[in-house]
Amino acid sequence: MSELKNRILCGSLRGKASSTEETIPLFKTGMTLGFSGFSGGNPKRIPLALADHVETNRLQGELRFNLLTGASIGLDVEERWAKLGMIDSRWPYQASRESRNRVNRGDIRMGDCHLSMFPQNLVYGFHTIPQGRIDIAIIEATGITEQGEIILSEAVGISPELVMLADQILIEVNTAIPSFAGLHDIVMPNKPPGRQPYPITRVDQRIGSPAIPCDPNKIVAIVESHRGGVGRPLDPVESGQTLIAQHILGFLQSEIHNGRLPTNLLPLQSGVGSIANAVLTELGRGPFDRLEIWTEVMHDTVLDLQEAGKLAFASGTSLALSPSGLKRLYDDFSKFTSRIVLRPSQISNHPEIIRRLGVIAMNTPVEFDLYGHANSSHVCGSQILNGIGGSGDFLRNGYLSILHTPSTRPTPTDPTGISCVVPMVSHVDHTEHDLDVLVTEQGLADLRGRTPLERAKLVIERCAHPDYRPLLRDYLEQSTHYCLPKGTGHQPHLLGKAFKMHQNLVENGTMKIENWN
Repeated sequence: MSELKNRILCGSLRGKASSTEETIPLFKTGMTLGFSGFSGGNPKRIPLALADHVETNRLQGELRFNLLTGASIGLDVEERWAKLGMIDSRWPYQASRESRNRVNRGDIRMGDCHLSMFPQNLVYGFHTIPQGRIDIAIIEATGITEQGEIILSEAVGISPELVMLADQILIEVNTAIPSFAGLHDIVMPNKPPGRQPYPITRVDQRIGSPAIPCDPNKIVAIVESHRGGVGRPLDPVESGQTLIAQHILGFLQSEIHNGRLPTNLLPLQSGVGSIANAVLTELGRGPFDRLEIWTEVMHDTVLDLQEAGKLAFASGTSLALSPSGLKRLYDDFSKFTSRIVLRPSQISNHPEIIRRLGVIAMNTPVEFDLYGHANSSHVCGSQILNGIGGSGDFLRNGYLSILHTPSTRPTPTDPTGISCVVPMVSHVDHTEHDLDVLVTEQGLADLRGRTPLERAKLVIERCAHPDYRPLLRDYLEQSTHYCLPKGTGHQPHLLGKAFKMHQNLVENGTMKIENWN
């Protein structure tokens, strides 16, 4: 408790220090709860104590909540809540196998949403219908200022919106990790017609305050937490992923040569996963200096770039590090955080800022098709993976929008695997209008300035796996032959054949949803 008091500098709030057990009666089934965090930085002690309460008292399926978060939360919390039937509805993103399975079975009602839009729409009141309120927000903090402002931990996400909208606020002050004081740039939201522009013209520019202002009357309890972040283990980089990274590196160098990029590139955004890590690793080995990052979540590669002297500055909404990355961060905290700022996801993912800064956006889809449409969220059109996340925010607005994926993904019965290049995607998250460049280990297709048929031929020859090129060529030839004489050939499709080919290429009874993780 002494360490907790050292972290609470506001004297009037010290009296609200509570035990975890004292918070349990506050929770009633059917409540709408908001959790801080964004792939990290979520509350841990109170949610896990609630899970213990449900398990001990055999309340599985009887204590259920509507859960609102910035993005995914720690698997130690979400997996357990899902297994105990504690989640009734879930917005807007999850990365839990148990939650995913229950969503696809209909046990959890989930809505998917662009992550820049979700906090905005919370403020507008769109996502608390029919409840009309956020009953309790649970916020992980690393301290409370003398003015009663909340100093967050390794993620911001939608915490400012939750603090503004919630009826009651519970704060977990995490004393197992350093204070993150000074690392955040917090801007509180407002509504039209009074919304003001975010005047950010540089990655390192700050426009807000380092902590979240909070009405002290809404804070009902402050609990000490001793649980550090779980971290997300990094998969080893494979040779095909390195090839993808090298294709992108060569493309960016050619853009510099042709005068379309400066020598240190433009601010980089990179999504989640081993391909994204491979790309940033390869860029760190390349001839670029003073790289800037404007992204959503920052992974271990941001620490690598800093150690290599390649990073000028990085801005995001979350430090979503691996267990070893978290240890590196905490062991040399001041060094690694000296060139990092964390902002609300309304700002990190804001379309206007992404476009103004000229962000180079790089993300991984489930599949893309011949004409440049992409699916980032659903396997076979109906099985959700995690959600669209922030990929659309960046791809729709980036200076360059790049999608990278292996050309095939292996199945239990086929080492070549199923094709990630298909005639028509089974679910559209990003249209042809959003994307500039498609990349697999086979090669890179620059789609800029090309007509649909030109794109299709380029995608087949540059991106598709050699085993699948004949099928895709045959589809394009047949659909063109059929559609052009009928005057329907601008983007020719044979819908029945496209569906059948997608079944043959993707479903065929051997593909499991886990193969996309």
